[in-house]
Amino acid sequence: MAGAGVAQPRRVRSKELYPAVFSRHAEAYKSRLDEIMARGEARGRLRMVERSEAAPGMTVLDLACGPGNITRLLAQRVQPDGRVLGVDLARGMIAIAASERPPGTSFAVMDIESLGLSDQAFDAVACGHGLQFAPDLDRALREAWRVLRPSGVLAASVPAAGTAESVWTLIDRVVDRHLPPAPKAVDDSATRATVSDPDTFRSAALAAGFKSASVEVVDEEVHWDSAEMLVSRCMSWWQLASRVDAVDSCAGATFMEEATEAVRHEHPGAITTHSRNLVLTARRA
Repeated sequence: MAGAGVAQPRRVRSKELYPAVFSRHAEAYKSRLDEIMARGEARGRLRMVERSEAAPGMTVLDLACGPGNITRLLAQRVQPDGRVLGVDLARGMIAIAASERPPGTSFAVMDIESLGLSDQAFDAVACGHGLQFAPDLDRALREAWRVLRPSGVLAASVPAAGTAESVWTLIDRVVDRHLPPAPKAVDDSATRATVSDPDTFRSAALAAGFKSASVEVVDEEVHWDSAEMLVSRCMSWWQLASRVDAVDSCAGATFMEEATEAVRHEHPGAITTHSRNLVLTARRA
């Protein structure tokens, strides 16, 4: 039992939590991902795009497309005659993606566990860091299988647990002093356990109907010019964003100031952080 006075996280369902948080912070999320992708640092997502085998003339589905960062890369690969459809439950993400719609793309608000799309309509399905948010992973994978043509491939990247780094520990200490606990999804623990392990992730794809599947481990480094840059950019990460949303602007500013100072004290110059990704490649036949 928690001790008296210890705040407990608000417990909500995934589809109430994640779309709302990502919608509120869609612009900041897009800017941060644009930066790391432009520098080639989002290696897990970029490897996923490669494994999708998107090529000129193909029709591709981008699941949990967010503000369309990956959709744009896929669209470049399928031009001049191909098409890419990006879908996401976060309306704020889709609004941004649709406002900047490049040639050959379209976007729709849609649940990846229940796609309102025809059977065997796509040559490839891609998902960059989205499957971990699906409370029913089997259903999401079966939907991807259903909309793929017989020769089609699903390529999906997810973040994997890595070694804790001192910079995140420093920020966490400040977070816990100033911000309430992050809301907790009550229905996605099984999914997160599955996608965090290469063997179980591969087995889940095979159980969903895919003929073959493999999972690759991809490590990446992200470079931050300063403590100020790191703290400001990570404010759009859903876990931190959801906690900042719960306090007033004064408390949020105090947190940012103290977190920046804590990081700067230990890391006065540029900072490099490390993370690990799993990239699934699954073939329908």
